[in-house]
Amino acid sequence: MSKLVVRAFSISLDGYGAGPEQSLENPLGKGGEGLHEWFIPTPTFRAMTGKEGGETGVDEDFAAHSFANLGAWILGRNMFGPVRGPWPDDSWKGWWGDTPPYHVPVFVLTHHARPPIEMKGGTTFHFVTDGIESALRQAREAAGGKDVRVGGGVSTVHQYLRKRLIDDIHIAVSPLLLGSGESLFAGIDLAALGYACTEQVGSSRATHFTVTKQG
Repeated sequence: MSKLVVRAFSISLDGYGAGPEQSLENPLGKGGEGLHEWFIPTPTFRAMTGKEGGETGVDEDFAAHSFANLGAWILGRNMFGPVRGPWPDDSWKGWWGDTPPYHVPVFVLTHHARPPIEMKGGTTFHFVTDGIESALRQAREAAGGKDVRVGGGVSTVHQYLRKRLIDDIHIAVSPLLLGSGESLFAGIDLAALGYACTEQVGSSRATHFTVTKQG
């Protein structure tokens, strides 16, 4: 059965999933790139960037699993780009160049309509203006029985969590402090929503937690 999942969601030791002041120069906010230092040496990441090799072990196990059995993604608009408000034109097509790393349909939450964008490698960006549940319905239909991954950002994860729509979450806690930014846990009572930690595994670069919806 198709699940709605969050995987390889990196946060700082003080709970931030992105640094402050996102911009074209700082897609993850100031200091945010350090959240993913556990991911960058893995063969999974290196293959995404056209490189060979990489470090195997716990981090690679979680990195590889994060792309397993995925049929579609859902992204908040900030995960697609730094543009705010109405689209000025159709020139911005994401952070990732002509061949994004998704290779499946991606549904972008936005208040401003835009035609779909077909990219190289199997990724098509669809822009959803009628809410998170509509995006999930469309993503599940496109996924064809495979899982749907919520890629972020924090606000998008919060919206799906509050409705108990997410089945499981993999969080990678990186050993750095950001001090400010977007907090993954602010205003969210996971226990009251019926979630529990079901796995904890550490590596030299991160501690990995899996949180699963109960019942």
